[in-house]
Amino acid sequence: MDIKERIDKLRTRMKETGIDLYYIPTNDYHNSEYVGDFFKCREYISGFTGSAGTVVVTLDEAGLWTDGRYFIQAEAQLKDTGIKLYKSGMEGVPTIKQFIVDKLCSMENDDKTHRILGFDGRCVSDVWAEDMRESIMCAGADIVSDVDLVGDIWSDRPILSSKPVMCLDIRYAGESRESKIKRLREYMQSKRADYHVLTSLDDIAWLLNIRGDDVHCNPVVMSYLAVSMTDIVLFADRSAFGEDVAKELQNAGISFRDYNDIYNYVKGFAGGSRIMIDKGIVNYAVTSMVPEDAYIINTVNPTMLWKAVKNNAEVVNERAAHIKDGVAVTKFIYWLKNNVGKTSMTEISVSEKLEEIRSRGENYIGPSFDTISGYAEHGAIVHYSATPETDIEIKADNFLLVDTGGHYLEGTTDITRTIMLGEATDEQKKYYTAVLRGNLNLCAAHFKYGCSGVALDYLARKPLWDMGCDYNHGTGHGVGYLLNVHESPNAFRYRIIPVLGENAVLEEGMITSDEPGIYLEGRFGIRLENLILCVKREKTEFGQFMGFEPLTFVPFDKAAIDTSLMTEEEIQLLNEYHRRVYDNIAVYLNEDERKWLKEQCEAL
Repeated sequence: MDIKERIDKLRTRMKETGIDLYYIPTNDYHNSEYVGDFFKCREYISGFTGSAGTVVVTLDEAGLWTDGRYFIQAEAQLKDTGIKLYKSGMEGVPTIKQFIVDKLCSMENDDKTHRILGFDGRCVSDVWAEDMRESIMCAGADIVSDVDLVGDIWSDRPILSSKPVMCLDIRYAGESRESKIKRLREYMQSKRADYHVLTSLDDIAWLLNIRGDDVHCNPVVMSYLAVSMTDIVLFADRSAFGEDVAKELQNAGISFRDYNDIYNYVKGFAGGSRIMIDKGIVNYAVTSMVPEDAYIINTVNPTMLWKAVKNNAEVVNERAAHIKDGVAVTKFIYWLKNNVGKTSMTEISVSEKLEEIRSRGENYIGPSFDTISGYAEHGAIVHYSATPETDIEIKADNFLLVDTGGHYLEGTTDITRTIMLGEATDEQKKYYTAVLRGNLNLCAAHFKYGCSGVALDYLARKPLWDMGCDYNHGTGHGVGYLLNVHESPNAFRYRIIPVLGENAVLEEGMITSDEPGIYLEGRFGIRLENLILCVKREKTEFGQFMGFEPLTFVPFDKAAIDTSLMTEEEIQLLNEYHRRVYDNIAVYLNEDERKWLKEQCEAL
């Protein structure tokens, strides 16, 4: 079927089920950032292959919402499909919620009791569904949430992923699953909770010290978890667990049930039970099964904060992972600088070269996200993703922005370097130096305990704000330990996010990215990213003071730095950082690479 035929079949199912408007997000049953092939309903119905987007279909029109990363791609892929592109965030473009409410309000009833919004309740959070229901009820509309209409027409749908599961050894995890479970039950007692239902895959993987490969770039296991004071039930495909892994989990008191049994399990909660759930994450299908005479305690999953605060073993391991990764990226930059203009290379081919170099590292598992490789004007697209259609040749006359990361048994990395290929102009140096200053100043922050990232974001943006410039993304995000490269709740941003659990205080052991940038449309982009570790500094009569240490050790590009635009303190920060880069990385390089690195790290 082509896209028009698929939409026609979807509309037939909508009519058969009495649905006026159908909502198709990019999501799985666990609110994951990335989704597996089984969950790509939005891609199937629209033909749009970008990683972010939402489709809304009525009986006579269809629209797709996506962000600025994908406007060009979406326009091309939606051509002749009959689906209208709504450019999210652009002036005059309605939000998805506005569109849904307006459409339902304008529809005629046709003698029906309600106008109906339909969606698969497994693919939206409880908070989203309840908010939408409340918003449309005033228009005389209601929801139907137990339908997967795209699944009904998708005859060759891929199977649900169920890759082999491994246990993360205690030397990497740093804390046993038994200890973590004990902590969780103590927290449940403090909330007087009888049960805790956990559906976020990274929380489950962290709590049980297991890792898998069921979500692209996220080493997690398709599963749900229910914890009581006496039982722990893991809902997953038992065949993905080898006998040794299953035995280890069973020895910790964990029993197995089929993946989809979670709904019947929740339905069976006794009257008066108190159920601890994070309604911003748990899908609506799960919460709607909770009996009416049970009580839901809506609270942030405590594991979210616990896993964000790395223990001593995790910190030691992460340092080792970043040395390996620093060696790989440094070797890559050396290769790039010495071969550009001599060897044919494109955005995709250099990404493949970096992966080939990184894969030589001991205990390397795979990329922590798809590498962003943006040359010249493509570097100005914040989360550009090169495709065979957009892939361009790299020459020695502009910036190449490379945002990349890896998973190792010792942890997860994330680094961005913008590399000058050719002679930098004064303008390019001005912007590169401003971004570099922001990166250095944030890492050098000295602050009192109790601050969140909101209090510190200004340090990274100030050099750009002083120039009347800015970047339209957060300055930093938390990073998991052999888990999701984007991990809540720690972050650097200048706005307070009105979401339960966000805006967390920066704690010793948190790992956060430090990545200011500048993006000049049609010309070039610059982003410089290190991962930094939150550490304790001195304690005085005024309280505990905190700071950061860099984990990432890869040189910045001296060819793009104008020291006349830097303060003496900033130059000292750069020199000290480059000294540490050389001390940590040089021993792992060959003679030519080491000589080049020494030149790159010489004091300015």
